[in-house]
Amino acid sequence: MTPPSTDSTARLGSGAPVFGAPCWVSLMARDLDAALDFYGEVMGWSFGPVKLGDEFRVALADGRPVAGISALASAFQVAVAWTPYFAVEDADVTASRIRERGATVAVGPVAVYTGRGALAADRDGAVFGIWQGPLVSNWESWRDTAPAWTRLHTRDAFDAAIFYGEVLDWVSGRPGCCDVQYEHDEVVLRHGGQIVARLTSGAVEAAPDPNLRPHWHTHFAVDDPHAHAERARAQGGTVLAEGVSSTGPWARISDPDGAAFTLNGKG
Repeated sequence: MTPPSTDSTARLGSGAPVFGAPCWVSLMARDLDAALDFYGEVMGWSFGPVKLGDEFRVALADGRPVAGISALASAFQVAVAWTPYFAVEDADVTASRIRERGATVAVGPVAVYTGRGALAADRDGAVFGIWQGPLVSNWESWRDTAPAWTRLHTRDAFDAAIFYGEVLDWVSGRPGCCDVQYEHDEVVLRHGGQIVARLTSGAVEAAPDPNLRPHWHTHFAVDDPHAHAERARAQGGTVLAEGVSSTGPWARISDPDGAAFTLNGKG
């Protein structure tokens, strides 16, 4: 895991506690230096150390934290992938809810510097993380400027929304909770009025291609997705698809280690 490291508290501008929303995205790579080289060239990120040790880095864009990268894929025996983390009030309680609903907690909860975290897989196998404790510094800016958001490709978005809603307290009516709506055949999750995640049906559990099986997929906002795609090719990555949608240009990329992500145009 690459949880955020800071002394700030996990609160919205209103002072309400944050819970249930994505609070961070993290890449677990096999080779940290190779991953830093690739994303530094492709995304233009710089990298800062964290107090968790030499195997962790925080990616920075214009000095603002965007994501975490660690060399833990081999240690945890997991696939190299981008993983979203959701803010929770009590990692142990959330882990129990995950297990009670037929899903799996693969790692943790474990205490890591500023809080407690765990890696889990939902009932269809999509991997996600939970995090209890202080979040990345200036989290409100991270959320509002949307450097990253996440989409769940799953077998049944309605069923997945029920699972995550029960586990993460979505639509509980409490201050700070998330709002879930069904729009254009997908589930849209909002937090503080901002879209922070989407859940889409159609994934196939037994598909030989992991990109077609249930999974969380990370999106990053950039000025020119096609230019970044060309950089990715030059650095040994693969452009899986690219085009222009109603919201602007986009490119879906796999890094040299196999971790897929999508770049969306800003605006």
